[in-house]
Amino acid sequence: MGDVLFSLKNVTKRFPGVLALNNVSIDVQSGEIHGLVGENGAEKSTLIKTITGAYTPDEGEIYFDSKKLENITPHSSILAGIACIYQELNQVPQMTVYENIYLGREELSNNSLGITNITLMREESKKILSTLGLHIDPDTPVGSLGVGKQQMVEIAKAVRTNAKMIIMDEPTASLSAHETEELLEIIRRLKSRGVSVIFISHRIDEVKTITDRITVMRDGNMVATVDTADVTLDDIVKMMVGRDITQKYPKVKAKIGKEMLRVEGLTRKGVMENISFAVHEGEVLGFAGLVGSGRTETMRALTGVDPLDAGKVFVEGREVHIRMPRDSINAGIAFLTEDRKGQGLILIQDIEFNSTLVNLKNYVSGLFLRLKNCKEDAEYMVKEMRTRTPSINQLAGNLSGGNQQKVVIAKWLLTKSKIFIIDEPTRGIDVGAKVEVYNLINKLTSEGAAVIMISSEMDECMGMSDRIMVMYEGRIMAELSGGDITQEKIMYAASGLPSSSKLPSA
Repeated sequence: MGDVLFSLKNVTKRFPGVLALNNVSIDVQSGEIHGLVGENGAEKSTLIKTITGAYTPDEGEIYFDSKKLENITPHSSILAGIACIYQELNQVPQMTVYENIYLGREELSNNSLGITNITLMREESKKILSTLGLHIDPDTPVGSLGVGKQQMVEIAKAVRTNAKMIIMDEPTASLSAHETEELLEIIRRLKSRGVSVIFISHRIDEVKTITDRITVMRDGNMVATVDTADVTLDDIVKMMVGRDITQKYPKVKAKIGKEMLRVEGLTRKGVMENISFAVHEGEVLGFAGLVGSGRTETMRALTGVDPLDAGKVFVEGREVHIRMPRDSINAGIAFLTEDRKGQGLILIQDIEFNSTLVNLKNYVSGLFLRLKNCKEDAEYMVKEMRTRTPSINQLAGNLSGGNQQKVVIAKWLLTKSKIFIIDEPTRGIDVGAKVEVYNLINKLTSEGAAVIMISSEMDECMGMSDRIMVMYEGRIMAELSGGDITQEKIMYAASGLPSSSKLPSA
């Protein structure tokens, strides 16, 4: 690491009724990988937007590359050498890799006529990708790439702008284990070239692995900046939440009752084949498997989002015919999708609207909507879920990821469903909010609900499930319970291997 490249000095940012950043100071050195962690609502996003010029600080100073930055805008921050790669990638899927890398900064072969130099952009893109160790054809449409490769294209775009500091906001949230390793290696390459990286993630183990120093935030305050080598994972978590989390997965065994849901022979050609399982009152049935194993696709077909070629669904012993999502809702099945922003919420609407939307028919009286009841229920759920918000009138799009997830859960709780399918319940949520979600799952099962939980985090699946179904390439490879739930058995099945085989070497 080298000299200080970036400095935030005593920065304060206020919004009406909210002190978002309170006298925050942070510095990043040249060639440093600097972790930024904190619970949802710690105001990490506000800090990012202040650094990149989307927000103007009310107090404090910002320095970059030995210069004080005045009246920063998103454009001027890029020109200064600061790039930000957001969790929601800023790309045009229909355009090629090289077109996205040069988007808004195209090379021209004729300035007066505005003719782009396609050959130069292709060749330069190929060089940039090569220096990052990436084997991606510059002519490939970005939309045809996996999320991991799209993330790499964003990094290449930042390198193209000669960024001296790159901010990465939850870069591994949607990546597989292999893609995550590739990304971490790219970050190490950037460090070796003297580029600084601010690495923001809820995956504390990754932060511990990749960073040189870590800054911890809580409630808009900077708690501490520490050398990564000097702290343990438990130290970091305690600083984040301001308390000890003595049990990572607080699973509470509920009384297992009658069968609530049974599916027989669910089949969709090329996606899944002959899927059968059942889940009971008070039970958490985990679904494990590698990315692409068909877990989400199974639940989408079960709830009428995608069509089925064959199969039967029974709720409390009675066959139900689910052809569309409304049919599954009417049958008492709640489906909390993994994509909370794209499918779980209407971001331009407020908390009250999102919380009561699915259950809207129960608020109708004749030709009128009982707005008082909508408000009362939304306020009750905010209190019950401990959602951090000034009011129920806050837009869902302005909430942190964890608080958005709470609104999604609240929406389905108000439907009084007895079967909950929860896809990646804690993706993008900090450690403190995770425990709150786990306790909510315990509350559901204690009240007799049946829960199906899809999770890509093996320890989470093991820690919260009573039984686990393991999928591989659209088929159920194993059903595990009790002492049979081990990492080894899950990985054998998730890799499509019989238990007597040996896992392939890395």
